[in-house]
Order: sequence, then structure tokens, then C-alpha cells
Amino acid sequence: MREGDEALLMNTDDIRGFFASREQLDMADYLTLEYYVECVGDIETALAHFCSEQSTAQWRRVGHDEDFRPRFGAKVIGLQIEGELEQLSYPVQHSETGPIHACRVTIAHPHRNFGPKLPNLLTAVCGEGVFFTPGIPVVKLLDITFPEPYLNAFDGPKFGIEGIRDLLKAYDRPIFFGVVKPNIGLSPAHFAEIAMESWLGGLDIAKDDEMLADVEWSTLAERSRELGLARIRAEKETGEPKVYLANITDEVGSLKEQHDVAVRNGANALLINALPVGLSAVRMLAAYTKVPLIGHFPFIAAFSRMEKYGIHSRVMTKLQRLAGLDSIIMPGFGSRMMTPEEEVKENIAECLQDFGHIRRSLPVPGGSDSALTLETVYRKVGSVDFGFVPGRGIFGHPMGPKAGAASIRQAWDAIEKGVSLERYAEGHPELGAMVAGARRSH
Repeated sequence: MREGDEALLMNTDDIRGFFASREQLDMADYLTLEYYVECVGDIETALAHFCSEQSTAQWRRVGHDEDFRPRFGAKVIGLQIEGELEQLSYPVQHSETGPIHACRVTIAHPHRNFGPKLPNLLTAVCGEGVFFTPGIPVVKLLDITFPEPYLNAFDGPKFGIEGIRDLLKAYDRPIFFGVVKPNIGLSPAHFAEIAMESWLGGLDIAKDDEMLADVEWSTLAERSRELGLARIRAEKETGEPKVYLANITDEVGSLKEQHDVAVRNGANALLINALPVGLSAVRMLAAYTKVPLIGHFPFIAAFSRMEKYGIHSRVMTKLQRLAGLDSIIMPGFGSRMMTPEEEVKENIAECLQDFGHIRRSLPVPGGSDSALTLETVYRKVGSVDFGFVPGRGIFGHPMGPKAGAASIRQAWDAIEKGVSLERYAEGHPELGAMVAGARRSH
């Protein structure tokens, strides 16, 4: 507890100053925050501290008749006590004593405190004031709801789903990505050869892996030059638009330069590891770029995987869309990604649902996919508005990357025709090789 706070939050009137109803507030002035918390001791006292610490902290000057809470204080507007616990869900060191209660709490936080600035927003809603609150050692930020006046300050994606479809002339089907493998170690020339094969096989987007950076043995300049030329050749041979998705993740001060190099050399979409570089950097790039900006998910599991601690991944998906990502690659379905199916669906929904004037981002749930998993992903997404992003499912195909990409397109043809993969594979050897491999593995 900070010096002075104990004296300011001793009586009931002081505590009640951090509680309100929706009817008492103009909700256009507030973000609505949903948290899971575990309170030690008196619940209302702990939650008053929770609101105080993330907003006004000391809410008046000593010796002055004033109160900053009505205009600047965060306030509890909803509370559901889920039950008493024998111990905290996680062994967080803390000094408070008393009963432990699991709670769902809804906080109204005045956005005038930080304005339409993502670093300042995150500082307020999941910073020191939230995760170091006396009496609340366990916290998970579950969701944020933004009022229209706040959303209006953001441009969001420049292209979104419709813009990516227009670029590729690909409608009424998923967008087919492929992560060139091996992801580390290929020279730019070899990388381009493999990508070229996949484009010829029917892939829409050949992409750098999120770990493939501007490195001595494969500089972004050389790699984007090779891939840019290969992309143009693939477009001429197939008669279809293609995309090379170049990873420009770097130090923030180098991002615009990396952008310019890649685009000048023929990259017509850019990959950014959104959370490592920061959402403010993403927003800067989204305003600057003339090509689609696609985000990858490194770092997200580090703070979202724990069920009752950290930040729910849907929050970061929503913020990535707000920052301007045209497409968001995210942990997908299946045990490989260690993400509950419902959570994957929630993240997909955050890309597609109404968000004021903000364009929809293309969701790309990924993880160990191939022609054999396409229908499952399609059924779970519930529409064609998604990207499908195999790696080894294309580039590890026994007949090569061209056949791997063809097997994906054949799997989609089978889905459209309502034919089983096994039956459709009978006349399509590329898909047949995948089906046969699955039979052998079982």
C-alpha cells in the first residue's frame, strides 16, 4: 500500500466513492473492464483499492476540500462473488490476511485519464495499479469494451478482410497462407524457389516465419528482392495475384526503413510480431503503410495461458485490430497450440464482430494444419472469412511444396462439392498422399 492510502481509505464513505451504477455515469466517457480477481480480506475495501490504484491513487490532497473520484476515478459498476477459496489459485506472495473470495468485477474507467493512446491505456488497465493492488494478488483482465467516442479516435485496419480479398481477387473461400519451411537457414535464393513452387501449386500468400528476421545470412533486402521477383513470375504463370508476406519485425526505430526496403523490393504485405514491438509501433506502421499489415502472436501465451491470471488473449486480439492490423494470426485449434477451443473462437469473433467503424481483420487460427484439418477449421470458424496457414502441411509434403499447396486447394474443392477427402483423393494424387500418410500414421 502506498504511503497515505491507508488513511484515505479507512471509512465506508471513502470506499463507496469507488462504487457506482451504470445509470449514474455517462458510459460514453468510460471504458468497461471485466476482471477476474481473488480478494483477500474485505472485498469492498480491496476493490476500492483496485479502482484507486489504477486511476487517482491518492484521490485528494491532504488539507484540501476536493475529490477527484467523480471525474477521474475508476469505479466498480458490477460485482459477482463466485465463492470462497481455501487458498489463492496461484502462490502469489502478499501481506494481507483474511478470507479469500473469487470475484468477477466490472470496472468503469474514465478514458479521459489516458486518451486514445494504447501504451497509456495498457498502463492503466493492466499495469502496476492493477497487478500490485493491496488485497488482490490474483487478477486476470478478461475483456475491454470501448464506447463509440473512444473508437472514433482510431483508424483501425487500412485494408481489412475486404481489402485483402480485393488484392488477391479471392472471394467466397478462405485465404491460403503458407509458412516457408525450413523457417531458419534457407538462403534467399532457396527460399524463393520453395515459395515459387507453393504459389504455382495454388497458395495465395507465401510468408516469412515470425522468427525469420533481417539477418546476415538472409538479409531482408536480399530476401525481399528474390521473393518479389519470384512472386511476379508466379503471377504471370498462374494468372492469379500472389502475395509475399515479409517479416519486418525489428527495433522500433528501424521499422519504417524495413518497411520501405521490403515494399520497394516487391513484398506486397508485411508481417509484424505485434506484441514484441508494441501496439503503438503497429499503429504507427498501419498509418504509414500502403500494403496490408499482418500480425503474428509471439508473446501472447506468456500472459494469457494461465486461466485465472494475466490478460485474456481476446483483449490483445481486440487491441491489435484497434491498432490497425489487417489480419491477425493467432493460436488455433487442436492440442498443439494448447488453447481451449472456445478461446480460439472468441479470438476469431473479435476479428469479425461489429467494432464501430473499425474494419474487420482477417483471423488466421494456426497450428499444425494441413489439407486434412481444413474442413475442421472451416466448420469451427463457421464462415469462409479466415486464413489457413499450414507450414509443414505444405512444405513438408512428400511430393514437394507445389503438391502441398495443391493438396490444400483440392481439400477446399472437396469441401465445396460436399465430397469426403478420401473419395476426392482418388483422382488427386497430391491430396491422396496426405490421406495415405494419415492412414499410415494410424
